[in-house]
Amino acid sequence: MTDEPLEPWVREVLRCPVTGAPLVAGTAADGSPVLVSSDPARPLAYPVRDGVPVLLAEEARPVDGSAQQ
Repeated sequence: MTDEPLEPWVREVLRCPVTGAPLVAGTAADGSPVLVSSDPARPLAYPVRDGVPVLLAEEARPVDGSAQQ
């Protein structure tokens, strides 16, 4: 099974579990989909695996330019 993008309505209801900020679709450096926290002070990227966002704090990666929105 491949990674599939999330429906827009799903992203609208999801929030970053660390900051509480809305999440936007992005792409990791390896081309895989991620959800990126829109918090400007602490942007974090969460992986999307098999179409399912993994919103666990321990899975979050700081956005350093490798995750593009």
